[in-house]
Amino acid sequence: MESDKNKKIYFLSDFHLGAPNAVDSLIREKKIIQFLNEIQEDAAQIFIVGDLFDFWYEYKKVVPKGYVRILGKLAELTDAGVAVHFFVGNHDMWMKDYFQKELNISIYFKPTAFQFNNKHFLVGHGDGLGPGDNGYKFIKKIFRNKTCSWLFGMLPPHIGMSIAHYFSRKSRAHTGKENEIYLGPEKEWLIIYCKEVLQKDFYDYFIFGHRHLPINFIINEKSRYINLGDWINYFSYAVFDGENTTLKFYTK
Repeated sequence: MESDKNKKIYFLSDFHLGAPNAVDSLIREKKIIQFLNEIQEDAAQIFIVGDLFDFWYEYKKVVPKGYVRILGKLAELTDAGVAVHFFVGNHDMWMKDYFQKELNISIYFKPTAFQFNNKHFLVGHGDGLGPGDNGYKFIKKIFRNKTCSWLFGMLPPHIGMSIAHYFSRKSRAHTGKENEIYLGPEKEWLIIYCKEVLQKDFYDYFIFGHRHLPINFIINEKSRYINLGDWINYFSYAVFDGENTTLKFYTK
């Protein structure tokens, strides 16, 4: 896929809208929309690489309360011809087809390869990849099970959403400090995962989220791993200008 030389491709992740409360979430949501307004003219494509919401469940007839501004902005972007891609994260894994049907956004459930201007990208949220974290990998299989998803949907929305947000807060409290520490190339599980992939396939760039820590790591002279950080503490993102991919920070 060739990218317009005058256009850019943006990657961002981990907004966690809804957390820690409605007031703080709204402030963050407005800042994200401000950023999207600023890049709209030069964006060919935008990749949202998971955890847009702190929790999301697609009921058949109900849309979770809130998020009107971000959903409207995403619709405006796709209506204007900007391709938007969304990778399901561990906090919004119960995504179905609402984004495709209502917003014309492509949805991905696992790392996916892309090629732009002869540069090879592997993009994914990053949860459950690499060694270790077997407890989460087991839970992920249960949560991704269609029967479990259906059973959750049987709960009244106000009960189901309350339960989900409670456990989501508990999860963040448990992992929050861990996400602030860079573990080094020998222990960062996504770096280990990238090196394993490179033994079979070549990529110029590995783009992941989930880690909540901006990381720009040179794997070798040809390949680079970029973690997108988050829009809670860092307001970080990556941009491909047609030749290079750069990790940046939004400071306005």
